[in-house]
Amino acid sequence: MINNFKLKNLPKRTIKPREDGLTMVMDKGLSIREAEDFLSVGAAYTDIIKLGFGTAYVTPNLKEKIKLYKSAGIATYFGGTLFEAFLVRKQYDDYLKLLEKYELEYAEISDGSLEMAHDKKCQYIADMSKRVTVISEVGSKDAEKIIPPYKWIELMKKEIEAGSWKVIAEARESGNVGIFRGTGEVRSGLVEEILTQIPQEKIIWETPQKGQQVYFIKLLGANVNMGNIAPNEVIPLETLRIGLRGDSFSFFLKNPNTKY
Repeated sequence: MINNFKLKNLPKRTIKPREDGLTMVMDKGLSIREAEDFLSVGAAYTDIIKLGFGTAYVTPNLKEKIKLYKSAGIATYFGGTLFEAFLVRKQYDDYLKLLEKYELEYAEISDGSLEMAHDKKCQYIADMSKRVTVISEVGSKDAEKIIPPYKWIELMKKEIEAGSWKVIAEARESGNVGIFRGTGEVRSGLVEEILTQIPQEKIIWETPQKGQQVYFIKLLGANVNMGNIAPNEVIPLETLRIGLRGDSFSFFLKNPNTKY
């Protein structure tokens, strides 16, 4: 972590490589130059980069960009939608070859865009986890599909048992489905119920909106795992995590009501 000067009583952040306090960034098509610029300021605070949805198929200089991210010590993987696109076309073996071709050590398994029996999804998780580190996603991209809390818990448990390193709580890049309402408001009852049975360090909460990030930092502290962060929001997020932004300024102060 970078500290340009001394400031007392900030919350302690975990150190890379870490198991919690993860920041997952979504790259939706950065150029090589943009990726280099991003890494020059964001690499120290970024743990994982997702090449969002199916962008890897059409992104120029893909191999070069993946190499760039890996050289910065950042885990990189294709979005789950790309996995689903291969699967629906009966090209699972081709997808495995794709991971080998680009020397990816992480993969996302999701079923947010297609219908899949959950037992089958867990079979894919178990198989792929023998080859790479698997991150699986729970929740639907369909705003009309409401999954009850007990089902979220059941799905997450089974996917962790099948071999998922982390489970992602779906929200899309817009933050208005899954664990959030259409307005972007957190389904707080759902979140709190999930946390009664799933360890927080096993969950990556998709939180593209600032208000959502503030909610989870206040609820779970500086070292909550958050994902779908825009590249230009990594530094602002880090300041939120340690109470150096107005929205979280009082979260970690010993005497927040002291007057000056």
